[in-house]
Amino acid sequence: MKSLKIALVAASLLTVGTTVMAEDGLALAKKNGCLACHAVDKKVVGPAYKDVAAKYKGQADAEAKLVAKVKHGGGGVWGPMPMPANAKVSDADLHALVQWVLAQ
Repeated sequence: MKSLKIALVAASLLTVGTTVMAEDGLALAKKNGCLACHAVDKKVVGPAYKDVAAKYKGQADAEAKLVAKVKHGGGGVWGPMPMPANAKVSDADLHALVQWVLAQ
Protein backbone atom coordinates (compact mmCIF):
# COMPACT_ATOMS: atom_id res chain seq x y z
CA MET A 1 0.00 0.00 0.00
CA LYS A 2 2.84 2.36 0.86
CA SER A 3 4.43 1.74 -2.57
CA LEU A 4 1.15 2.58 -4.26
CA LYS A 5 0.89 5.88 -2.34
CA ILE A 6 4.45 6.80 -3.27
CA ALA A 7 3.78 5.99 -6.93
CA LEU A 8 0.62 8.10 -6.94
CA VAL A 9 2.42 11.06 -5.35
CA ALA A 10 5.29 10.76 -7.84
CA ALA A 11 2.86 10.60 -10.78
CA SER A 12 0.96 13.66 -9.57
CA LEU A 13 4.20 15.62 -9.17
CA LEU A 14 5.28 14.62 -12.66
CA THR A 15 1.93 15.81 -14.06
CA VAL A 16 2.23 19.13 -12.23
CA GLY A 17 5.78 19.57 -13.56
CA THR A 18 4.63 18.90 -17.12
CA THR A 19 1.78 21.41 -16.78
CA VAL A 20 4.10 24.07 -15.41
CA MET A 21 6.57 23.45 -18.24
CA ALA A 22 3.76 23.78 -20.80
CA GLU A 23 2.56 27.04 -19.25
CA ASP A 24 6.11 28.39 -19.00
CA GLY A 25 6.90 27.42 -22.59
CA LEU A 26 3.75 29.03 -23.93
CA ALA A 27 4.42 32.16 -21.85
CA LEU A 28 7.97 32.38 -23.25
CA ALA A 29 6.68 31.91 -26.79
CA LYS A 30 4.21 34.76 -26.26
CA LYS A 31 6.78 36.99 -24.54
CA ASN A 32 9.29 36.60 -27.36
CA GLY A 33 6.87 37.01 -30.26
CA CYS A 34 7.16 33.42 -31.48
CA LEU A 35 3.40 33.04 -31.87
CA ALA A 36 3.35 35.68 -34.60
CA CYS A 37 4.73 33.01 -36.94
CA HIS A 38 4.10 29.70 -35.14
CA ALA A 39 1.31 27.83 -33.37
CA VAL A 40 1.40 24.62 -31.38
CA ASP A 41 -0.83 22.59 -33.66
CA LYS A 42 -1.04 24.32 -37.04
CA LYS A 43 1.22 25.97 -39.59
CA VAL A 44 1.07 29.75 -39.55
CA VAL A 45 4.02 31.37 -41.36
CA GLY A 46 6.39 28.83 -39.87
CA PRO A 47 5.73 25.20 -38.98
CA ALA A 48 3.55 24.01 -36.12
CA TYR A 49 5.54 23.20 -33.00
CA LYS A 50 4.10 19.66 -33.05
CA ASP A 51 5.55 19.20 -36.54
CA VAL A 52 8.95 20.47 -35.39
CA ALA A 53 8.88 18.05 -32.44
CA ALA A 54 7.98 15.15 -34.74
CA LYS A 55 10.74 16.01 -37.24
CA TYR A 56 13.46 16.12 -34.59
CA LYS A 57 12.17 13.31 -32.35
CA GLY A 58 14.95 11.01 -31.25
CA GLN A 59 17.79 13.20 -32.52
CA ALA A 60 20.36 13.62 -29.76
CA ASP A 61 21.53 16.98 -31.06
CA ALA A 62 18.05 18.41 -31.75
CA GLU A 63 18.10 20.92 -28.89
CA ALA A 64 21.49 22.35 -29.87
CA LYS A 65 20.50 22.51 -33.56
CA LEU A 66 17.23 24.28 -32.85
CA VAL A 67 18.69 26.71 -30.32
CA ALA A 68 21.23 27.78 -32.95
CA LYS A 69 18.52 28.01 -35.63
CA VAL A 70 16.26 30.17 -33.44
CA LYS A 71 19.13 32.40 -32.32
CA HIS A 72 20.77 32.93 -35.70
CA GLY A 73 17.80 32.41 -38.03
CA GLY A 74 17.78 30.27 -41.11
CA GLY A 75 15.67 28.80 -43.83
CA GLY A 76 15.13 26.08 -46.34
CA VAL A 77 14.02 23.37 -43.93
CA TRP A 78 10.30 24.20 -43.87
CA GLY A 79 9.92 26.09 -47.12
CA PRO A 80 11.05 29.34 -48.71
CA MET A 81 10.19 31.70 -45.82
CA PRO A 82 13.33 32.24 -43.71
CA MET A 83 13.17 32.49 -39.94
CA PRO A 84 14.65 35.75 -38.70
CA ALA A 85 17.41 35.75 -36.09
CA ASN A 86 16.35 36.09 -32.47
CA ALA A 87 19.67 37.19 -30.99
CA LYS A 88 18.02 39.26 -28.26
CA VAL A 89 16.38 36.23 -26.65
CA SER A 90 18.45 35.03 -23.69
CA ASP A 91 20.21 31.67 -23.95
CA ALA A 92 18.20 30.40 -20.97
CA ASP A 93 14.93 31.35 -22.70
CA LEU A 94 16.12 29.82 -25.98
CA HIS A 95 16.85 26.49 -24.31
CA ALA A 96 13.56 26.54 -22.39
CA LEU A 97 11.61 27.37 -25.56
CA VAL A 98 13.28 24.66 -27.60
CA GLN A 99 12.78 22.08 -24.84
CA TRP A 100 9.10 23.04 -24.74
CA VAL A 101 8.78 22.78 -28.53
CA LEU A 102 10.45 19.37 -28.55
CA ALA A 103 8.06 18.18 -25.83
CA GLN A 104 4.99 18.84 -28.01
